[in-house]
Amino acid sequence: MLKPTRNKRRIAALTGALALSACLALGLAGCAGNEGDGTGEPAAPATEQEVNADADADAEAEAESGTITFTDDLGRTVELPAQIDKICPSGFTAQQVLLTMAPDKMVGLAQELNDEQLKIFGEKFADYPVFGAVLGAKDDLNREAVAAAAPQVIIDTGEAKKGAKEDLDALQEQLGIPVIFIEAKLSDYGAAYERLGELLSMEERGSELSTYCTDVYNKTVTTMENIPENERVRMAYLLGDNGLNAIAKTSFQAAVVDMVADNVVVVDDVSGKGNGNEISLEQIALWNPDLIVFQTGSIYDTVGDDPAWAGIAAIDSGNYYQVPNVPYCWLNNPPTVNQLMGLQWLPRLLYPDAFDDSIEDVTRAYYSTMYNYNLTDAELADLIKDAVPKA
Repeated sequence: MLKPTRNKRRIAALTGALALSACLALGLAGCAGNEGDGTGEPAAPATEQEVNADADADAEAEAESGTITFTDDLGRTVELPAQIDKICPSGFTAQQVLLTMAPDKMVGLAQELNDEQLKIFGEKFADYPVFGAVLGAKDDLNREAVAAAAPQVIIDTGEAKKGAKEDLDALQEQLGIPVIFIEAKLSDYGAAYERLGELLSMEERGSELSTYCTDVYNKTVTTMENIPENERVRMAYLLGDNGLNAIAKTSFQAAVVDMVADNVVVVDDVSGKGNGNEISLEQIALWNPDLIVFQTGSIYDTVGDDPAWAGIAAIDSGNYYQVPNVPYCWLNNPPTVNQLMGLQWLPRLLYPDAFDDSIEDVTRAYYSTMYNYNLTDAELADLIKDAVPKA
């Protein structure tokens, strides 16, 4: 039988004390614990200090046993080591989250880091094993390599999907390694970091990241509440070799764009994939966005000289930009905590007068807080050179 968590122990002890006190007050002879102390007088109810002492003693006993129980965000109760020092990401989104939270505890990667990512996260990761991912578009997790690295827990993050509970149970059974799920979504990344802090005994770091994420989200929400829908910038987010893929309105990938802009990409069959929906140049001309953001690797560098794109308002006015992609795309692909940078950059690009700080300010703060990396002036300038209005 799995042991209750520390919080459950404390609650159980306090509930018992309150129930005992109520029994004594009512004089119910049949209540357990109402036998007195041998003097004929009923026993005094436990004080709060005694209840807490009992709970602390239980917690100490649990820690000495070397295990705790943890209820993840799918409601799965999993037995874990009391002290966790070796963790493994389930896939790409989990990797991004864990690199911000506990990089020193990671025993491997879901995806190899490129040179720009290694510069931020550390060259040591160049030698880490790459396991692949499970539960994504394809399952290429190298289970033998994971087992050899001997993580104490595999961590999955993101939004809960249908069948995820059964999938994680099956993976846990297959590997004999605990697997847990932490919900991580744009509206509440703060909760995800609080949970990770609890799980990994890193409450201080978890609280720091939780506070930051919550403040970023709330500031954006508050600012956008003062910008009416009909005054929001009409924009399109385009990608692909020829710029003819678009992130459609209401798609999972468009969360940041939809939150701060009027996304003109409205289609019948919305794709939730990272490459969005295929569209035609004629359709872009019909939408005629006032601003376009291109993903890195698309046609940002050449579109201004391409006669086929002439006549589109955003191109003719020079009101087009390229979303930064270091260490990950700021808007999506995959959409996880990297979105918090997009959630600060994009509205400041669209409505600079609505904020009392600049894109430069929030970029420095994000990299320092989330990645423990201090950008130099040259690095910052290079990072955002295509993401801000040209002087």
